[in-house]
Amino acid sequence: MPAETNPLSILCFGAGAIGTYIGGSLALSGHRVVFIERPDVIPELRERGLRLRLNGEERVVGAPRMATSLDEALGQGPFDTALLAVKSFDTAALAESLAPYAVALPPVLSLQNGVENEAALAKVLGKERVIAGTVTTAVSRRGVGDVAVEKLRGTGIGSNHLLSPVLVNAFNAAGLKAQAFNHPQGMKWSKMLTNLIGNATSAILDWPPGRIYAHPGLFRLEMEQLREALRVMRALGYPVVNLPGTPVRLLAWAIWRLPAAVSRPLLVRAVGGGRGEKMPSFHVDLAMGRTRSEVGYLNGAVVRFGQQAGVPAPVNRLLTDTLERIVRGEIPRAEFAGQPEKLLALWRQSSGR
Repeated sequence: MPAETNPLSILCFGAGAIGTYIGGSLALSGHRVVFIERPDVIPELRERGLRLRLNGEERVVGAPRMATSLDEALGQGPFDTALLAVKSFDTAALAESLAPYAVALPPVLSLQNGVENEAALAKVLGKERVIAGTVTTAVSRRGVGDVAVEKLRGTGIGSNHLLSPVLVNAFNAAGLKAQAFNHPQGMKWSKMLTNLIGNATSAILDWPPGRIYAHPGLFRLEMEQLREALRVMRALGYPVVNLPGTPVRLLAWAIWRLPAAVSRPLLVRAVGGGRGEKMPSFHVDLAMGRTRSEVGYLNGAVVRFGQQAGVPAPVNRLLTDTLERIVRGEIPRAEFAGQPEKLLALWRQSSGR
């Protein structure tokens, strides 16, 4: 660790993909990190350590500090900050569980996808104790506490908190390529725009995003869902911003300005090569048999905020409703798997085309 960087004491909620990557990288950099995890996995993690493949090199956080509950973790404090990267559908329950500890908890850095998590946490902890963050690096989870960086891009941290510059410095010293953003909502919405790309469609059709973008009809569907999100951002006054390693403004320009004959081959290459070996998150969750999906917190958020702003988002509504019905078992997965024309027919029917 560089001499000018003072070690931080950090609480990390979980050793999932992002928790292990961010928390593990900070621990390797010399910071004190305590992970809250399930009791059944802690003995294994303590024995073998956290494993991270960074820049092609295998690194291990030996004997990581672990806790089975927030009570136990806070007993190992005090902490300078907490890292939160749970799925958006877990935020409400987690926020409720944090209420009794609101005074004892440090400022929380929300590294979650979606645009509503910070507000939900702020209702419990107070706006001044929540920091918006995002991760653009592609990280694959090889197991509990075991991750590999597929494509290093970086991290974003909202600059509207006294702790923000400290976190940016610590993240950069740990190789996390952090950047401060003075418009946290623009940062979060710009990240969500990238999360929408091929995500719901991939889960519905059981196709990788590159194949989806190579299909002319599906490409039109994808472009319209992204234009809906951009219209909502514009109505809300949120800027499109470039994220670490991710030229989102160029993407938005291509979505608005370029004809399909030009933009489709460009986006096929970008989408197909930009994810490393990872399939989109909605597809991963569905393939793992999870009975919940974040589609309602990403595509669904476009619909909800669009309603508030008077901007219709019918494609995002279609994708949200269809995938949620598949997740709930109301529609068999095989109904749309590998059958793009069925989804396109549903789009035509819903839009009166």
